[in-house]
This record gives sequence, structure tokens and C-alpha cells, in this order.
Amino acid sequence: MDTLPGVRALPADITRDEGPTRALDGADAVVMCTEQDGGRVARACLERGMGYVDVSASAPRLRAVAALDGLARRRGATAVLSVGLAPGVTNLLARSATDAGGAGPIRMGVLVGAGEHHGPGALDWILDSMEQAGGPSRLRFPPPYGVRTAYRFPFSDQYTLPETLGAPAAETALCLDTRVLTPLLATARRPVAARLLRRPRVRAAVRRALLRVHAGGDGFAVTAARGPVTAWFSGRSQSRASGVAAALAAGRLPGLAPGVHHIEQAVEPVGFLTELAGHGFELGLPEGVLGPGSHYDAQ
Repeated sequence: MDTLPGVRALPADITRDEGPTRALDGADAVVMCTEQDGGRVARACLERGMGYVDVSASAPRLRAVAALDGLARRRGATAVLSVGLAPGVTNLLARSATDAGGAGPIRMGVLVGAGEHHGPGALDWILDSMEQAGGPSRLRFPPPYGVRTAYRFPFSDQYTLPETLGAPAAETALCLDTRVLTPLLATARRPVAARLLRRPRVRAAVRRALLRVHAGGDGFAVTAARGPVTAWFSGRSQSRASGVAAALAAGRLPGLAPGVHHIEQAVEPVGFLTELAGHGFELGLPEGVLGPGSHYDAQ
């Protein structure tokens, strides 16, 4: 297995009782990138006083880890949740809009490239979430995408931001870079389609097809608006953007206070987003954050 310099790969079955314990021996921090665990790895990390970063997009999973805040404080450990693109960048964009004077509900949009190679875990989350997709919403994304129709998806940011940013409500909608395929995101809301997707053979066939067929590009864009105040982030390869965001969050762990924090509570949003954009992405911040019409282009 290829790894980065200074990083050692250690396979472990986290579904077994001894799995997390064995994998954590000698580690300083853990970046959790799978939805398979309901918080056991986080508890094992925090009990040892280790740092923990979670890239999950599942609200129930993040609630389970957030409940370990008392344990983290007692052990002097820090956990950062809502790390990645959505949640993660969306949270920080929403906080930037709030800091610039935005008020009222938060509306977030996530546009992903249908042509990007997404991992099996990401596809499973999308398939699981399709049945919970909401109605259509019209959102404006940065160039070259413009106004698109997106469908509400159960990203965890819309459930945590009302509490962390004091918003009366929050909503996150998803669309694809190709307009033709986007309506398929809401197909599973229909009873017949939902029943079919619950059948193991049908689900496996759809999953295989999604892994093989890539009808679109690898561009992405995310936006967050609070009232008239808007911020956005865009580029190519949302998977890479999520990975860089996780790496930056992990690098900040030693300087953060003990406890369990969502990323918008843990880091200064403008500095974090600007550093992230410096890895080949574009960033648009609202007036009052970095000055009128702030736009960071790392290309």
C-alpha cells in the first residue's frame, strides 16, 4: 500500500472489539473516513487522549461522536467533526456569511462532477440518502455553473448549523454538473424505486454501474447563503478537496482546546478557507470578510 512519508498504514477490522485498539497503538491522531462505525473508534481515540477528525456526512454518526464531548475534555483530547466538503467547507462558508452580517435561514448548495471517480463508501451514502431526498430548489453557483436545480439531501451540516451558528433553519441541496442526470437524485423518493433499491441484487447492480459509468466532468462547487450574504468555493476533484481539508484540520489539532467541536467552532474560517484554496481551488468570500467582493483564485 502506498503511503505518504511519515505515515504508516495498518489494516484493522474496526467492526471487531479489538480492532480499534490494535489500530491505535502508536498513533497520534485518527482521520476517520468511513461511515461503517457508529462512534466506537472515536471513543477509543478520546479515551486514550488522542486527536480525532471525522469526515462523515451522516448526522446520526456525528451526533454520537458529539455526545463524547465530556469524555474528550476529561482526557484532554480534541475531536473535530464536519470535516470535508459537505459538511466542512459548507460549514465554514456559512460561518463566513454569518460573520459578514448574514442573518436568517442558511441555504447551502453542493454541485459535484458526475464524471469523478467516487469511492464505494461515497456511493453507498448517496444510495442510502436518495430515499430521503427532498424537493427541488433553485440555487446560484459560481461560474461556469450558474443557476441550477438541486435536491435537498441529508448532509449533516443542515442539522448542526442551526445550533452552532444560531440560525432558525438550514438546508443543503445536491446537484450534478450535468443537468440531465440531476433529477435522478430524487428518483428514489418514489415508493417503487425505493423498494427496488432495498433489494440487494438491484442495489449491487446500481452500485456497479455508478462505479463504471462517468457521464460528466470532475468539477465541483459549493455555496452558502444567509440572507443576501453569499460565499462559495469551487475547483476540480471534490474528493481531493475533502482530503486536503481533512489534512489541514488534522494539522491544527495540537492547537485546539480539548472537547468535541464542529469545524466552524474549531477554526477561524477565512484563514482555513484561504489556505485550502491555495491548494488549487477558488474561493469567493462576502464583503466585510476580506474587503469588497473578495475572491481568491489559486489557479
